[in-house]
Amino acid sequence: MKRYYDSEIFHQMLDGIDLDNHVIASYYLKDRLEGEKFLDHFALVQSMALEGSTGTWEKVDEDTEEVRKAMSSKMVGYHEIPGEDRFTKAAVVQLAFPIRSWGDNVPMMLLAIAGNCFAYSKNIMLTDLFIGKNLLAKFKGPKFGVDGIRELTGVPDRPLSLHILKPKMGMTPEQTANQVRQTVAGGADLCKDDEMLGDAYNNTMEQRLPKVMDVINRNADKTGKRMIYLCSITDEPKQLREKAYRAIELGANGLLVTYSAGLGMLRELTSDPNINVPVMLHASHMIAMMKQIAWPVLAKLCRLCGADLMLTPTMWSSIPMVSMEEGIRTSFVKLAPWGHIKRTFPMPCAGVYPGLAEVLIGEYGPDIVIPAGGGMLGHPDGYTAGAQAWQQAIAAVMAGVPLPVAARKPKNMALRHALEKWGYMERPKAPWLRLAPEYQPKPMKFE
Repeated sequence: MKRYYDSEIFHQMLDGIDLDNHVIASYYLKDRLEGEKFLDHFALVQSMALEGSTGTWEKVDEDTEEVRKAMSSKMVGYHEIPGEDRFTKAAVVQLAFPIRSWGDNVPMMLLAIAGNCFAYSKNIMLTDLFIGKNLLAKFKGPKFGVDGIRELTGVPDRPLSLHILKPKMGMTPEQTANQVRQTVAGGADLCKDDEMLGDAYNNTMEQRLPKVMDVINRNADKTGKRMIYLCSITDEPKQLREKAYRAIELGANGLLVTYSAGLGMLRELTSDPNINVPVMLHASHMIAMMKQIAWPVLAKLCRLCGADLMLTPTMWSSIPMVSMEEGIRTSFVKLAPWGHIKRTFPMPCAGVYPGLAEVLIGEYGPDIVIPAGGGMLGHPDGYTAGAQAWQQAIAAVMAGVPLPVAARKPKNMALRHALEKWGYMERPKAPWLRLAPEYQPKPMKFE
């Protein structure tokens, strides 16, 4: 007897799977065949499940039920999304992948959960990823994370401000150090190279790093506060580790790598006991995947592989790539309890300015790093005032003082001038749940 659907793949539930030894990938699938009333979604899911594990489009003799039981992925959830279009089927599908197939090999895991599956539907997105305990135990996660970076900076509870060096490339080492000298004087907690900066003809890592660290160390000798400089080291895999070693030898107290270097390489760096400084993961290369892999999944993978800090999309930025909810959820995934894995600092970013501080801190909470390039360096009173404006904005929000009120205080002139240039963002107010306006609560005034 031939069955349409393999029982080893479909006779499964989350309740019955050995969760400790599986990865559970959740996908959104939407398929449409104009004019066709019969669309076999389970046949499509079965092909997806086999493509990411044991099978191919034509079954071969060695692809036995025993092999499928041991190695194939299983459908443990199918949650149909109702719709009125009879030619369309949409669902959230959950597939369980046994970790015995690839152990803790991250590139191989990505092949299974985020490889050929994307060819099976015009509308498919990997929306969530659960990592079983026996796989999670093989990862170290961030070496410093939120708490470690707070200890290094001496800032126990408020958001941290970060100066992004601009322009992206073209400055000399002396110009780079001069820019840092001005923002560290204004109280910036961290600074970083732009992710596009490599070893340029006029500004290599070995040229600029000592000059920047000299500025930072001199300031620390005076104030007791040491800025963290996240120095860009992105390079070919065979050179990246040695480049990290050399940066630390030159005095680096932080490193920056981009997602384009690969999750496996990130894990190699953060797991190396000789690389004992925070590592920031820059996510720009992820934008190419955003229509098929949700940002919270990417954030979870980067946290798993050791990112101490990681950029976070926000709807209020100059590049609003995701919904408000997906941006905030990305941040929550970086901060949520996760076994022994430390928390990764979220970084709501791109075109942010001091007038956004209430919105960013209100949505993401105090455990964030706020990176600003133009929104700090473009201050009308200069770079030092730009850094001061962010510190004043953060202090006001943490004290519960509206930014326009705080900006009227003489001590906050840098914030005032920032608001005069870039403005103040007041977050829109949503309706009171689903009640009509006449039933919404209204404030009362008493004599």
